[in-house]
Amino acid sequence: MTHSHYIRVRYGECDQMGFVHHSNYALYFEEARTEILRKKGISYKVMEDEGIIMPVHSMDIQFKRAAKYDDLIEIKVTMVGVPALKCYFQYEVFNQNHDLLCTSQMTLFFARKSDLHPIRLPEKYLNIFIQ
Repeated sequence: MTHSHYIRVRYGECDQMGFVHHSNYALYFEEARTEILRKKGISYKVMEDEGIIMPVHSMDIQFKRAAKYDDLIEIKVTMVGVPALKCYFQYEVFNQNHDLLCTSQMTLFFARKSDLHPIRLPEKYLNIFIQ
């Protein structure tokens, strides 16, 4: 499953060189990831309210070009496979000229919010991903 999410780069997200600071990409990826779940019919807020969270296990980013202030960037997020214990995402970020800016791979895991103990994704959510 793939979803494209668009963000206009804000001035405050840029560093002194005029480029999007690398730390902002994690926020962009989080926003795109939340939206791909919403597109599938899953509200991350509801999951959290039910005591299920998705901490990041690992994130790898390969930068190709810089995004700049006022660029309209497309974050293309792909959920890889069916999540059970872990959830795998791949990202591609493009500017308005369709230049590839960066790629990323991210692994998250499912855990109980109360104690951060890793858990299997409950069947009601697993069934949504399988559809």
